[in-house]
Amino acid sequence: MDRILDFSEEAAFLSSRIGLLVIERKDKPEITMPFSDIAVIISSHPQVHYTNAALAGLMEACGAFIVCNNKYLPVGMLLPIVGHSTQGERFLKQTQASQPTCKQIWKQIVSEKIKNQGKLLQELYGKDEGLLAMSKDVKSGDTENLEGWASRKYWPKIFGDAEFLRDREAEDQNKFLNYGYTVLRAITARAVCGAGLHPSLGVHHHNRYDSYCLADDLMEPFRPIVDRAVVNLVKGKGAAAPLEKEAKAVIIGALTGRFILEGEERTLFDIISRTASSLAQIFEGQTNELVLPEI
Repeated sequence: MDRILDFSEEAAFLSSRIGLLVIERKDKPEITMPFSDIAVIISSHPQVHYTNAALAGLMEACGAFIVCNNKYLPVGMLLPIVGHSTQGERFLKQTQASQPTCKQIWKQIVSEKIKNQGKLLQELYGKDEGLLAMSKDVKSGDTENLEGWASRKYWPKIFGDAEFLRDREAEDQNKFLNYGYTVLRAITARAVCGAGLHPSLGVHHHNRYDSYCLADDLMEPFRPIVDRAVVNLVKGKGAAAPLEKEAKAVIIGALTGRFILEGEERTLFDIISRTASSLAQIFEGQTNELVLPEI
């Protein structure tokens, strides 16, 4: 089982003992769990302390560690260096990927993202706003920027607010989206490293200041999972509600749910790991298709 641990409500001390994460909190029983069970640890409380051994154990188990600021928003991420037995060979194949190959990969990613956005609108409001048809028209490299056109249709509809804008600095529902996307990004980056790929070498996103360009690429089709959770949050609590324990639990609950892949229920961690592995196989010339889920 893959777990997301968010330490935001109280001080805690994290250490390691014989392959286990040890969690100590004031006036509470000690908790231990295998590092292999943990996908992501989020350190939000200002008095969370941890040993080097705890971080090393998490990295050796291919987990991710997210650090938050005084607004409880993620600002940093630690990922494992080694995650696959043939990592060096896969790095080489990744760097040698041709531009046409990268453009075809990006076409599949954008097409699936737009389709999932359309499905979510249809699920919530009964109309996909033409996104399902648009998803079939994406060309290699998305040269017509259908991703952008889809966003212009999607964001004003998803919250039933024609004035809504996706703004990372806004204090409305954007803060919930920021939190959810950061956790999703960590899950994706973890899967990328586990597949023996380098997270900074993207197929579309390229930024010298971004260490996780490939994670930013691969997470795109999965964003509607977060969006659905945030829509439900806003309906129940309003866009101005604080980003507190209950809100985080709703978002994390959505990301730890089960989804359909090849007719079977699977965790998101399993699915994104399969997506990352299929991307490595594309780089190695074994396939042309990304493995992507029905969400």
